[in-house]
Amino acid sequence: FGPITRGLLEPDAGVIMARRAVQMVVRQAVKQSVDYRITAVTAPTGAGAIDGLAASDGSRLTAGTYVFACGPWLPKLFPSVVGGRLRSTRQEVFFFGAEPGTQRFVPPQMPAWTDVAGGVYGVPDLEGRGFKIGLHHHGPPFDPDTGERIVSDDALQVARMILAKRVPSLEHAPLLEARVCQYANSGTGDFLIDQHPDHDNVWLVGAGSGHGFKHGPAVGEYVAARLSGRGSPEPRFTLNAHRPGQERRIS
Repeated sequence: FGPITRGLLEPDAGVIMARRAVQMVVRQAVKQSVDYRITAVTAPTGAGAIDGLAASDGSRLTAGTYVFACGPWLPKLFPSVVGGRLRSTRQEVFFFGAEPGTQRFVPPQMPAWTDVAGGVYGVPDLEGRGFKIGLHHHGPPFDPDTGERIVSDDALQVARMILAKRVPSLEHAPLLEARVCQYANSGTGDFLIDQHPDHDNVWLVGAGSGHGFKHGPAVGEYVAARLSGRGSPEPRFTLNAHRPGQERRIS
């Protein structure tokens, strides 16, 4: 971590609570008569348009167009098409406790922040969970089905090094909570939004690369436009733009 020579403060910036936002989207969708189900499906096989998908609950899903927006599971569902183009990595986040009574690390005193050069970011103490540190540099490959969700000692030490450098008063703060999540990275950091090459009514949407959620409304509008034939394709989002084996680098 080198010295900070320039910074950007956005007074009107904020933090979106991801879980709450997704839950609200689901509730609003159900109110609009969307059929919301929790089940699992297998990827289509063969070639040509598909006429349905078998679900794990015994039902069958039928539609004119199918969108697979499966995050880090997308390469597992479509290994021959997506497997070499997307890479799921292990990412660790930590929440540290401040001294009792202090208000320095809650909004509006503390903003959300990012250290681009250092590959880290932080979020103020929200809802009493603690001051969050996230490691944005990409971790090792991670299987979202079988990967252990226990944080590593090495990553914890990196987080404490960040605190010592950027927030020294929290260098020895107690760890309140830690989580292991994952990124679904493309080699360029761009989204993957394209038709399946073997099924013309199947669309693949993924490669959030650590920034998919905050672009959700725009991605949704773009996908809806592409499916309805109203929008032109963005070349960076096509399968051809994502070379197999290309690993994204964050500097």
